[in-house]
Amino acid sequence: MPPADTGASTLHVGASTAPYPAGSRPGGPSSPTDPDATKLRPGGPGYRRMSSALFAAGVATFALLYSTQALLPAISAGFGVTPDAASWTVSAATAGLALAVLPLSALSERFGRRAMMTASLTVAAVVSLVVPFAPDLGTLIALRTVQGVALAGVPASAMAYLAEEVRPKALVGAIGLFVAGNSIGGMSGRIVTGWVAQAWGWRAGLAAVGLLAVLCAVAFRLLLPKAQHFRAGSISPRVLARTVGGHLADPLLRRLYAIGALFMTVFGAVYTVIGYRLMGEPFGLPQGIVGSIFLVYLVGTVSSAAAGGLVARLGRRGALYAAVATTAAGLLLSLSSSLTAVLLGLVLITAGFFAGHAVASSSVSRAAKTGRAQASALYQTAYYLGSSVGGALGALAFHSAGWEGTVGLGLAAVVGAAGITLYATRKALAERRARAAHPAYGSAAVRP
Repeated sequence: MPPADTGASTLHVGASTAPYPAGSRPGGPSSPTDPDATKLRPGGPGYRRMSSALFAAGVATFALLYSTQALLPAISAGFGVTPDAASWTVSAATAGLALAVLPLSALSERFGRRAMMTASLTVAAVVSLVVPFAPDLGTLIALRTVQGVALAGVPASAMAYLAEEVRPKALVGAIGLFVAGNSIGGMSGRIVTGWVAQAWGWRAGLAAVGLLAVLCAVAFRLLLPKAQHFRAGSISPRVLARTVGGHLADPLLRRLYAIGALFMTVFGAVYTVIGYRLMGEPFGLPQGIVGSIFLVYLVGTVSSAAAGGLVARLGRRGALYAAVATTAAGLLLSLSSSLTAVLLGLVLITAGFFAGHAVASSSVSRAAKTGRAQASALYQTAYYLGSSVGGALGALAFHSAGWEGTVGLGLAAVVGAAGITLYATRKALAERRARAAHPAYGSAAVRP
């Protein structure tokens, strides 16, 4: 799911980075020569419609993306399959999104952000009405893959639309509303499916989320103002490949992508199988209560917002160490047979994950000097692939070794994230000593 995505985690695909003309500044007085004079602003015509439309898009996207996660025990029972097999209904959707982000971000440069988001939501919503009638697990997984691919067009286009159509001074607030839609969609989709499934079965739960998505898609299409500042660009596979290759050749960016994937591996593993853990012995919780466990995501909203202050006090690597330690503590605490301890463990895992994700994702835009849109898209690819791998392996570990196996996988992932951060710390210290000993050594600032 993401989970509750933060502004740092969204894609800034296609956002303009050109400097403002002389005499013009973001939020400054409008003038006939001010390129931002006709853009949307709070209180102005169209701004509220735009905000409501993108909020609806965020709700639909993340409600659909993780719609089966809270229902996995019921899906296992319905089809008579193991947890690792049922987990692919989540992993297939996130993998589809991960693989489609880059191509759809390129298509949005040619056909427009509004058109791309409309097409994505329409296809995903239509598929959601078919999903509840899947006759077998293979069909359900195939439909979920199509949903994931379709949904990739929303994060691939939403940030670019905002950057092009909203005045710079109002951009943070507009992004915040979209991110709020993401987090509320991810949380509410799981809660709705859990309670509906408890009363009428898992197929009814998926149908309820499908109807929610249809309503959101219609609201989005009716509310979103037409783009006034989009200029179609050409799609050059050669340029895109060169930019992507440059990012993948950058050691710092590779480390950040790996850290994001590893944190999401933990999160995907834990939340994919937590339903099995809580519905089984010794807890025996009903489906509706298990779905409500995802209210813990609200902790992630707080820890994401606090990540900036943590970085200010500890630095980026220090904040990552704190996130790793918090996540690891939560994993160990979740081994307890006390429900209170398990829930507290989930709180710590969620807080640590969101803090680590916020630091890593925000560092990508800071580290990329060119092609920031593609750099962010690659982070999203790694992030959602981590979710897919974590969900699949976490369920396999649970099927083989119980909750202890899932926790072991999570601890291995956080140790990997800590190891990458430690390597970066040692590398930075070595470069700092070299510059102190030889002032002419390297002129670039040490990167986090």
